[in-house]
Amino acid sequence: MKLSATLSALSLFAAFATASNLFQQLASAAVDITASSGSKVPGESPLEYCEDTHNHILELEKINLIPNPPIPGQPLTIEAFGTLTHSISQGAMVEVTVKYGLITIYKSTLDLCDHAKEIDMECPVAPGKLILKKAVDIPKPIPAGKYTVTAKAYIEGSPLIPITCLTAHVAFTVGR
Repeated sequence: MKLSATLSALSLFAAFATASNLFQQLASAAVDITASSGSKVPGESPLEYCEDTHNHILELEKINLIPNPPIPGQPLTIEAFGTLTHSISQGAMVEVTVKYGLITIYKSTLDLCDHAKEIDMECPVAPGKLILKKAVDIPKPIPAGKYTVTAKAYIEGSPLIPITCLTAHVAFTVGR
């Protein structure tokens, strides 16, 4: 099952680039988004960091979702602004997990460089300012329930170099 479209800078976009297709493959709902417990990512989105960011190489200034909250059946634009303090090249990975309630419905480890073209980038990604903008289609029929999407991006090695770790809770409700 593949997802296709959403979450922060390089890892978030690779993860959500994968998560939108999942919702397209599921099936009638309205949406309500609430933030998870953790340090909120600046901007207009429900995203939060899922771990301490002191050693992350992606420093996020903000992430915006337009519209926020997303509306089923309408495009969602994701804007991410940040600074990369270390280059990203082959060996950069993102672990994506999507849960429906407590049940894991999707879990995969993706190569960021293999998915970089989905967000109009190429590897290696040089250190410096990053501005990413991606529009994705949100399907109209989405099963009601609470979803949690988590994306943990890192560069493989010993030790692992964390890029970022982001999470969001999405609640789809019937007939809203």
